[in-house]
Amino acid sequence: MHTPDEALTLRDPQALLAQTLRDWPAGSDLWVFGYASLIWRPEFAADETRGAAVHGWHRALRMRSRINRGTPERPGLVFALVAGGSCRGVVYRIARSRAERELERLWLREMPTGVYDPRWLPCRTPAGPVRALAFTLDRASPSHTGVIPDGEMLEILRHARGRYGSTLDYLLETAACLRERGIRDREIERLERLARRIAAAR
Repeated sequence: MHTPDEALTLRDPQALLAQTLRDWPAGSDLWVFGYASLIWRPEFAADETRGAAVHGWHRALRMRSRINRGTPERPGLVFALVAGGSCRGVVYRIARSRAERELERLWLREMPTGVYDPRWLPCRTPAGPVRALAFTLDRASPSHTGVIPDGEMLEILRHARGRYGSTLDYLLETAACLRERGIRDREIERLERLARRIAAAR
């Protein structure tokens, strides 16, 4: 059973998949933009991986998670791409011959309730521009939290846990993988310092 605000976010995932397939650039391989867990746990085999940047969108820990990193009673948080700014991450290329099958698997992971707004975004890479599928979140979505005060953030990081683990572990894993790839994200670094206060108290 879904909570009232969660129910508002529900859209038909298959209809969104069909629209995404219609908008897929004709004749091209599938490119997917990863900005958080898709970097450290993509769960698909890519034919090519590149560092990439998108403009007009930024990574933000402002999407409620009631299953993966929290519960309906104590929601956690996951990252989403939100309008404004820019974001460095990774793009993956999947050959067209198997891309539709891989996309269906990715959809089951990222879009079971249709909460994201899938978009084809222009990405800059060292080898030239590509158009990649990215999972964005509208600020008007009930799943978008807006700015979270540090006190509230600390409570979420201390207590929120879902089927894939805690929001705290998710944040620290993302921070570590970005650091390994030489990607600076000042807000994640600030949140990591905040999170270390919890880890030190354990």
